Amino acid sequence: MTPTPSSEPTDVRASVLVIDDDPAILRMLNTAFKDTSFTMTEAQTGQSGLAKVVQERPDLILLDIGLPDMSGVEIIRTVREWSNCPILMLSASGHEQIKVECLESGADDYITKPFSVNELMARLRVAHRRHLAMASPSQSSVFEAGLLRIDFAARIVWVCEEKVHLTPLEYKLLSALVKHAGKVVTHRQLLSEVWGPGYTEEWQYLRLYIGYLRKKLPSGGDLIHNEPGVGYRLVLEP
Repeated sequence: MTPTPSSEPTDVRASVLVIDDDPAILRMLNTAFKDTSFTMTEAQTGQSGLAKVVQERPDLILLDIGLPDMSGVEIIRTVREWSNCPILMLSASGHEQIKVECLESGADDYITKPFSVNELMARLRVAHRRHLAMASPSQSSVFEAGLLRIDFAARIVWVCEEKVHLTPLEYKLLSALVKHAGKVVTHRQLLSEVWGPGYTEEWQYLRLYIGYLRKKLPSGGDLIHNEPGVGYRLVLEP
């Protein structure tokens, strides 16, 4: 299971490769990354972006879905053949199916244009911390997020130091969300992991059990965030 994310080292600046062909976005991001914990390099085509992934080995990739020479999905699938570097998509609003396809191809998150700099930095920090935690996993079987604590070895869930009874399906769903904590998980991914591959279109099951979990967990509506038309995310503090 995903361990509790550790704090990002303050003396190391993580590198972000931005693959986007919009000069205005690149100028804005160059300004935004100044005096942050990130450094930025850029590429304006998919091919040049893939070359820089190989040459520079960035810590994170910020990828525009619409590029002149390649689709975002193709870039994600190519990178995922050999790298687990976090990939955050830059997406125009209203294209849920494209977001789903990118996420199921291996992207970690998406940010809808127009976006705020604060949201972008928060999403990058969460993705980076999660990647570091996965790269150097703890031996602990305990996950903590706010008032929520889960001991996976004992299969016990606490809220505010009190045990919470979950049904086997509720526990399995929560475990799937925790495994991908901080990352958007699509409806089909969750349904396949919890109910099985034959249930990937049974969205009503997922909505019903997400509702059950939200009632039993602290600030459940904030902890389990709905990504409309795409899926759900177990929110971690940025």
